[in-house]
Amino acid sequence: MKNIVLFGPPGAGKGTQAEVLKEKYQLVHISTGDVFRYNIKNETELGTLAKSYMDKGHLVPDEVTINMLNAEVEKNADANGFIFDGFPRTEAQAVALAELMEEKESQINAMVALEVDDEVLVGRLLERGKSSGRADDANEEVIRERIAEYYRKTDILKNYYQKQDKYYGVDGVGSIKEITERLSTVIDRL
Repeated sequence: MKNIVLFGPPGAGKGTQAEVLKEKYQLVHISTGDVFRYNIKNETELGTLAKSYMDKGHLVPDEVTINMLNAEVEKNADANGFIFDGFPRTEAQAVALAELMEEKESQINAMVALEVDDEVLVGRLLERGKSSGRADDANEEVIRERIAEYYRKTDILKNYYQKQDKYYGVDGVGSIKEITERLSTVIDRL
């Protein structure tokens, strides 16, 4: 079983690559954002609980998020592995995810981070903003703050996975196919 944390700043291509890798390796792609939206829309017990925090402007506690992820892993118990996208974001979440995988007699094999120059990211996101209708992709100042926030939060995780020899940085510039080949080189060695 291969379990990968796919990381990268906004605009790095995580969503695109997760879809390609999911097919290539027959993995289950778990996007935390999608999981939250699903649970809230379907008014699951966890979704209602998460929404109660969000409605007050509070962060959803890690325990609630982990419980949602656990439900996704349980639903796909016979999977070849998972691509975690958007989680973990803190060291406490990384520890909780490691514990969850241990309970399933598995582990996180690698954190693979798509590395892209900030100016390329800004350009990509502004371009995406023209067609996506996403307000956060249309404003350069907001984009730069999202990128800065990513770096403020991720350095901790990079160190966490480096200490375990599980961090792999991959050049995220080039064609989708070129980037997939670079990612595959890492995944094939796991």
